[in-house]
Amino acid sequence: VQLVESGGGLVQPGGSLRLSCAASGIIFSACSMGWYRQAPGKQRELVARISGGGTTNYADSVRGRFTISRDNGKRMVALQMNTLKPEDTGVYYCSCENRGSWGQGTQVTVSS
Repeated sequence: VQLVESGGGLVQPGGSLRLSCAASGIIFSACSMGWYRQAPGKQRELVARISGGGTTNYADSVRGRFTISRDNGKRMVALQMNTLKPEDTGVYYCSCENRGSWGQGTQVTVSS
């Protein structure tokens, strides 16, 4: 199982980023895919989740600003992040939650 995140970077408050996660070695359509983040000194937390059938849920802190989507044919899940805030800073990980599989993470820094 391999999950590879991309798209992180440095962005100013109010800006946008799009994260992508490419999967291999799994039956992707069977995965409930989650995006998690971990800020320095804090526990990893769920940001957004999308089921194999496309049902989504979001952390209260990002609802209305972030959108999770998936393309089962391309075996990819994306996280569109708009109106970013400094508190969104952290390492973002994607996960196939059914398998307990994780990517290596991508850093997102929101700062002026």
